Amino acid sequence: MQADDGMSKVPAVTLGFWVIKIIATTLGETGGDAVSMTLNWGYALSSTMFIGIFAAAVAAQIAARRFHPFLYWAVIIATTMAGTTMADFADRSLGIGYPGGSLFLSTCLMASLGIWYRQAGSIDVNTVTSPRIEMFYWTAILFSQTLGTALGDWMADSNGLGYERGALVFAAALVVVAVAYFFTNISRTLLFWSAFILTRPLGATVGDLLDKPKADGGLAFGRFDASAILVALIVALLIFLPQRAGPHPSRS
Repeated sequence: MQADDGMSKVPAVTLGFWVIKIIATTLGETGGDAVSMTLNWGYALSSTMFIGIFAAAVAAQIAARRFHPFLYWAVIIATTMAGTTMADFADRSLGIGYPGGSLFLSTCLMASLGIWYRQAGSIDVNTVTSPRIEMFYWTAILFSQTLGTALGDWMADSNGLGYERGALVFAAALVVVAVAYFFTNISRTLLFWSAFILTRPLGATVGDLLDKPKADGGLAFGRFDASAILVALIVALLIFLPQRAGPHPSRS
């Protein structure tokens, strides 16, 4: 089953999109840690579960004939939680470390985007209107979410910035991307993917800030409590800030 002709399967990129994306990535950190650490499932078992949830959610998303906001964001949240536990598994359980994990995941992301471009001639998100292109899209997003977790942990933990200053670094980087969007002619596709990647480590550091113990520089919110609040925020935003499908390139 394919999308309706000319119908985008992803939301229009608006301010509301970026607000929900940051909250969703923060939820990925608190939710992933809640399962792997608080419930003590470990990174491998948690990753297996979240990858399964992601596979089921993305199958429903690809089968859908048009854009459905709640379904789309359910897949995004699944990628953030899977990304959190997979990055932690690679960095900590496999002993690759944050630098090694970030380099490996950067390579995977660039390769997935490169293959997508080679096969389709574009990595513009507004071209996500068919199952084939959606597979490229969601593969790239899963790698970007996992990479973001590794980058966020590397910046906050290994580089000694802490969660607050780490979040500020990534927020500042997003401001730079926003300035480039409004005041330069840099490729909008490049800027979109730059911002999409940067929102993940921002969410990772904010999530760690919320749920880590005060002795470690966090605010010591319960992981499940923080996750519940973030879910409620996302649902409220989707209800009160209705999203529309992005424009199809041929109709822009």
